[in-house]
Amino acid sequence: MAKTSLSAGEKAPNLCLPDSEGNDVTLNDLKGKWVVLYFYPRDNTSGCSIEAMEFTKLKDDFEKEGAFILGVSKDSQASHKKFIEKKELGITLLSDEGTELQQSYDVWHQKKMAGKEYMGTVRTTFLIDPEGNLAKVWDKVKAKGHAMEVLDELKMIKAE
Repeated sequence: MAKTSLSAGEKAPNLCLPDSEGNDVTLNDLKGKWVVLYFYPRDNTSGCSIEAMEFTKLKDDFEKEGAFILGVSKDSQASHKKFIEKKELGITLLSDEGTELQQSYDVWHQKKMAGKEYMGTVRTTFLIDPEGNLAKVWDKVKAKGHAMEVLDELKMIKAE
């Protein structure tokens, strides 16, 4: 699986996507905050559920650090709404049905499963600083324990 071509130090590509309620969310709206922007393949799958639930569990800790969590997949707003309700998620999920944002962050790649090739999301997380720059990039993320890894890194970067 390919990894994103973006790296720490670069300006984060802008985003403007609808959340599960249909409200547009942009990076400009979050200027001055740290942003955890994580891309995941699909709502209601095991790994994606683990990751979303772990970010939800740590949401208050992220907020204490001045960070806002955004999850992005190509699922629809309606799918996100059901996912949030079913798993009792407390984070914001954005719908990128056309994959434009995933392409701008270079996380939409050819994948292979059971001998079949297809285009899909490579699970990737970006930590964006309050000025809108990429502070850290995690490629090919393993869902379990990832939210804590991101929180620890955020605390470390802020302490520097």
